[in-house]
Amino acid sequence: MQRIFLLLLLSIGSITTAQVKQEIFESFKLQERRDVQYYFPENLDDTKKYPLIIVLDAKYLFDQVVATSKFYSQFHGMPESIIVGIDQSKNDIRYEDCAFEKDSGLPTEKGKKFFEFIGMELIPYLDLNFSTAPFKMIVGYDITANFQNYWLFKDRSLFNAYVCISPTLAPEMENRVPSRLGSFDKQIFYQLIVEGEQNRDTPAIMAMDKGIKAIDKETLHYFFDQYPGADHISIAAYGIGRAFDNIFGMFKPISPKEYKTKILTSEEPVFQYLEDKYQDIADLFGFSKPVELNDIMAIYAASRKKEDFESLKPLSNLCKAEYPDSMLGFYFEGEYYEQLGEPKKALKTFEKAFQMEEIDFLTKEMALEKMDALKADFGF
Repeated sequence: MQRIFLLLLLSIGSITTAQVKQEIFESFKLQERRDVQYYFPENLDDTKKYPLIIVLDAKYLFDQVVATSKFYSQFHGMPESIIVGIDQSKNDIRYEDCAFEKDSGLPTEKGKKFFEFIGMELIPYLDLNFSTAPFKMIVGYDITANFQNYWLFKDRSLFNAYVCISPTLAPEMENRVPSRLGSFDKQIFYQLIVEGEQNRDTPAIMAMDKGIKAIDKETLHYFFDQYPGADHISIAAYGIGRAFDNIFGMFKPISPKEYKTKILTSEEPVFQYLEDKYQDIADLFGFSKPVELNDIMAIYAASRKKEDFESLKPLSNLCKAEYPDSMLGFYFEGEYYEQLGEPKKALKTFEKAFQMEEIDFLTKEMALEKMDALKADFGF
């Protein structure tokens, strides 16, 4: 835990001015000039797609979201992201931006304009000028956490993921949010983070939690985290890492737990798991992720353990494409022919592997041992 905390502090310290830019955004919808901060990953590449994270209450949350994103993208498999923080601290403008009618629970006229500013001005500007992925996330706290829920009221949610920190809920929101989340067919991630300290919003929040948990839908990914030691102020510093863990979980390399509980217990071909995992990533985030060496080795180990040798052939083809200079592809193909009972093809394939570069645990000596064993057994 101390090491993780230290790394997070280092991440915060390394947010350089070259990566964070501030801009005054002229909003036609608001008829105002708004302070906006942008974080761009180092070595921004126009050929890559970057998820977009919108951070409301930027004074409270922006630096923490950026630091967490940097930490997770460097150490935990999350994709690098473009992060945009909207400053709402001056003159407590957050209460004007996110105000709602007490009777209907819907945004006030200023709230509607702020809603349009984000959805019709800011995000289109970012999509036009930067290489953004279809995946979009929004983070809010207190009254701004409530405000982000209004995007659920649209027929198509603008955001794929919502991080809702201790929301000050508008009237009927505890019923409306579950109803709207249950209506979508697209993949939606919804993270609710609350403190242990009770306040006047607690009953409505818990009712909303109960309503969302009652939804039985594969496309909804709901996470609820409560921190007993936090109060309404300190909760803003809790749980963002956990939210990233949940929302970007599929991006992480295959873990030992995932290997034991999902791959080894599945009745599907082992390679199918890898194929589905990376296709899900492409479908959700809108871009293909290079296959992790860790994941290839996990599938190789599972193929051998389950004696699913048919999975070695597509795995070898994948390795030839992803790691073309390494031994991986031809070595796995050689094992495939070996198990298939075709020693001549296996020998020739191991000879090709011997000429390639070593990688991970695979060495030329291992390929040579395979070749010698085949020659001894079959008299080649």
